[in-house]
Amino acid sequence: MTLNFGILCFPGVQQLDLTGPYEVFASAADTRVQLVWKTVEPVRSFTGLWLKPDTTFADAPAFDVLCVPGGGGVNALLQDADTLDFVRRQAAGARYVTSVCTGSLVLGAAGLLAGRRATTHWNAHDFLVRFGAIATPGRVVRDGNLITAGGVTSGIDFGLTVVAELLGQEEAEAVQLSLEYAPEPPFRSGTPEEAPAAILAAARRRLAKSREERERILSGWA
Repeated sequence: MTLNFGILCFPGVQQLDLTGPYEVFASAADTRVQLVWKTVEPVRSFTGLWLKPDTTFADAPAFDVLCVPGGGGVNALLQDADTLDFVRRQAAGARYVTSVCTGSLVLGAAGLLAGRRATTHWNAHDFLVRFGAIATPGRVVRDGNLITAGGVTSGIDFGLTVVAELLGQEEAEAVQLSLEYAPEPPFRSGTPEEAPAAILAAARRRLAKSREERERILSGWA
């Protein structure tokens, strides 16, 4: 039986949050992956890449796996009733409810993180408690049928984890090999703990505008 994956595709999405797991899911055996948004008109990612949704909220099937990626565009979704209602509806019947990076904040805004372990990008980790989540560090964090991933590149690790859960480790390893996923980063600056202080400060400055907007939106969250 074909497994149906639905990935939210919205203006301002971080494209690697979306395309990383997309590539993993679509490379697995007997899967169908669809990008879903309010319309099927192209949307522009946070870094400028154009993406085209396959289906709309109204026409989407019930997905076996719902995935919400992150990005600067997440801020608008935190107050978007149509999106949050769609996420709730899909989550009610999905085998796995998932996110990459700050997509977990959308799950939180939809009321799906209360009392559950979850993770997100390091620069947004402290926001998880606003939604009653148990903020948990890690590239991939699982709590029952909820699987959340850390920032951006962790979406590939996450994708392989989900494939292993659904189709077995052997299939996940075959996908990993076919994608030649064997990361050897040239620098040890991939986490706040590893990065030199000056690099961490520079990264925080780059992310400050989106974080400030997020803080404003969530300032009175209850």
